Amino acid sequence: MMDPLFVIAATCLVGISVVAFALLRAWQGWLDLKREELDRPSTPGSQGSAPEIEGGAGVGAARIEMADLKERIKKLEAIASGVEL
Repeated sequence: MMDPLFVIAATCLVGISVVAFALLRAWQGWLDLKREELDRPSTPGSQGSAPEIEGGAGVGAARIEMADLKERIKKLEAIASGVEL
């Protein structure tokens, strides 16, 4: 009738296909979740990346801009006091 090796091979192929399909569906679901998080406007009271500075930049960009402004202020203070940088 059917060779046992053929049955084992077919079962393995079906099992691998089922696992691959399940992983693909999970990956698509995760991508949809991330797209939703990016598209959803965050409210000021929520834990999210609410725009903090002009142009709608997020938390990281706001920190970089603040550090840049602080550095500029230090340079201007040094120039005002006559100190060479």
